[in-house]
Amino acid sequence: MREQNREASRKPDIEPVVYNIPEIASMLDIHLIGAYELAKRKGFPSVRIGRRIVVPKEAFHRWLEGEAVG
Repeated sequence: MREQNREASRKPDIEPVVYNIPEIASMLDIHLIGAYELAKRKGFPSVRIGRRIVVPKEAFHRWLEGEAVG
């Protein structure tokens, strides 16, 4: 019975559709503070949910492509 309850309370395996700011910092190889400053910048696709800041994955990749020089 315990095993059945544990499985019922598990979150489904869903691919996240957003990045958090530490993930953005890691992907861009910048300091965490720089990533938070970037998230505040006009034109950067960040979304505030309560106290949390997230970045939709698709919007981030579009933004990054638009910022690419060349």
